[in-house]
Amino acid sequence: MNDHAPRRGVRLGVDVGKARVGIARSDPAGILAVPVESAPRAEALNRLVSLAGEYEALEVVVGKPISLSGSHTASTEDAESFAAELAGKLDCPVRLVDERLTTVQASAVLRGRGHSAKNQRSVIDQASAVIILQHSLDSEAGSSVAPDDAVGRPEGGS
Repeated sequence: MNDHAPRRGVRLGVDVGKARVGIARSDPAGILAVPVESAPRAEALNRLVSLAGEYEALEVVVGKPISLSGSHTASTEDAESFAAELAGKLDCPVRLVDERLTTVQASAVLRGRGHSAKNQRSVIDQASAVIILQHSLDSEAGSSVAPDDAVGRPEGGS
């Protein structure tokens, strides 16, 4: 049995794409992830800074695409670069979490709800962000430890 209460506070989840960035948020208890929006890539950093302030985010969780074999790809480097740039603009930590197969999983969920491949484009990034964030929340709930790699911490942060 886990004796530690989960950290309270809204987290943001991010799925970095070439054209769009999917954004999700958690409830203040850190239990449930819900979609927020998809932002054009060129506007995503500023939008995330705004949302982090609006929700007083505890942290931001960015999906880190890794191949099934565990190797890094160009998308991995892109997500790491995006996360590092975001960390430099925020007063809260940014964490990278493994996002293997999240887009596949999100697509399957959307197909099951009647969205065609064409109609998925506008929401697939948000759905992926929800899956990334929910995985992080569930992982922390099971261990009381924030998952994966911290990219940046605010000065004086723990």
